[in-house]
Amino acid sequence: MKIDLIYQDKNLLVVNKPPGITVFPEGKETDKTLIDYLILKYPELKQAGIAPRYGIIHRLDKDTSGVLLIAKNNNSLDFFQKQFKDRRVYKEYIALCQGIISEKQGKIETLIGRSPKDRRKQKAFSPYEIKQKGTLRSAITNYEVLQNFQNYTLIKVIVKTGRKHQIRCHMAHINHPLVGDKLYGFRDALELKGLTRQFLHAKSIKVNNHIFSAELPDDLKKVIDNIK
Repeated sequence: MKIDLIYQDKNLLVVNKPPGITVFPEGKETDKTLIDYLILKYPELKQAGIAPRYGIIHRLDKDTSGVLLIAKNNNSLDFFQKQFKDRRVYKEYIALCQGIISEKQGKIETLIGRSPKDRRKQKAFSPYEIKQKGTLRSAITNYEVLQNFQNYTLIKVIVKTGRKHQIRCHMAHINHPLVGDKLYGFRDALELKGLTRQFLHAKSIKVNNHIFSAELPDDLKKVIDNIK
């Protein structure tokens, strides 16, 4: 598998994660994951963390592409994970949503936890839904409209927190699910030509005075061209 390298030094590896592959094994995962391929090329990654996650600092969903950070040693892993935990990391995504978002920008702030109706999904809860069983964690998503199309809206998303499925869950919560998202999207949504996944790309991460970026991949560029 071809995995584009964005940056590396003695402590850190930054790659442009391709879509369609899980970052590291979870549960009953049997297919090769991103960390499996990376260890073949960079065996020093085994020096960080513990198997099967090793030096993975943060995660991206299987069908999300873009910037991903991996530590090469335990000191680096501890440092960068603390940066994420303390919310000192700027994370910017590009997403295409269903429908027209009329406001130029917005903020979604809720609690997020596992959906009681579908364990594959996360659900956004108001602070008043204290009867929900399980762990609820605060989640903040900011978005800015980049371009409106006939039935879609291209947005820049900046997440202040890093909850599982946060962007997908939050955009569905305001009735603008991501295009191509079969888990959170509308059941009767039209499929866009050439799109085989949710339209979500981790464009850039700024951490410790460094900015790492990955351009929108060709499959998503073609989708934009097709709806113009």
